[in-house]
Amino acid sequence: MRAELLELAADLARRGEPFVLATVVRRESYSSAHQGDMAVITADGGYHGWLGGNCTQPIVKSEAARALAEGQPRLVSLSPEPDREARPGVVALPMRCHSGGTVDIYLEPVLPAPRLLLYGESPAARALAQLGKAMGYRVEAAGAGAPAPARGAERVFAVVATMGESDEDAVASALAVRPAYLAVVASRKRFAQLRETLLARGVADEALDGIKNPAGLDIGARLPEEVALSILAEIVQLRHAQAEAFAPEPVPAARSEIDPVCGMTVAVATARHRAEHAGRSFYFCNPRCREKFVADPKRYLAPAAAGA
Repeated sequence: MRAELLELAADLARRGEPFVLATVVRRESYSSAHQGDMAVITADGGYHGWLGGNCTQPIVKSEAARALAEGQPRLVSLSPEPDREARPGVVALPMRCHSGGTVDIYLEPVLPAPRLLLYGESPAARALAQLGKAMGYRVEAAGAGAPAPARGAERVFAVVATMGESDEDAVASALAVRPAYLAVVASRKRFAQLRETLLARGVADEALDGIKNPAGLDIGARLPEEVALSILAEIVQLRHAQAEAFAPEPVPAARSEIDPVCGMTVAVATARHRAEHAGRSFYFCNPRCREKFVADPKRYLAPAAAGA
């Protein structure tokens, strides 16, 4: 199972699809999970692997969605006594499985590497490719005038460094990708000419206003390697500024209910087994629990009523 999950994770990473790698890092009896058990949770809610009984799945999927949205790992502790597990850095949640036990699960979001699209074969473009790879970017050479590269979930940063060779076609192709950043390595005079040509072609003025020229931060760059450094420094500056300005809002917890028969947590939005009683909806983890409830609702509602 571990080898299959790692192969799945590697395949998702190659395709640039975000996912969460979940690992059991601690457990106390009588949990069916064991230390080292793993699962891969995809952005669409797909769940592959084993982290314990089915009662852990809805909680893990919900917390995985939060980890992806925030881009930060989470350590989740599921326990019959969550208050006992509360400590800094731990999300303590109730364990509803009848077997009891405590299980701590580490959720590591794996996000696509940002893409760096490079137009041109100039010395600056080659230096950008080398430095970009060293910084963990997915570097791609893009052809001027070619169809815009398909865009996935990753952020795209584009640089046109064609040095006068099909500049207009390269910029038009880059704009079609709608990158988070687009810079053109050219003199101000050349860029002004390029801009006029693109306006005549019908490219929107607003789109051209977003292009960075001169490219990169002003660090007095002269050599191709220095130009590459200034451009990637500008991209890093932009990424951090946007991360601070548009910090993700907390992901609201998905509504869940407790199966009155077995006590498992059931996600309402995806619940397949439901029943109505006394004007109220009840949700079940499997059809057998629903059958038991429908046959004798009072048997399963009496404890709740007595504790009210």
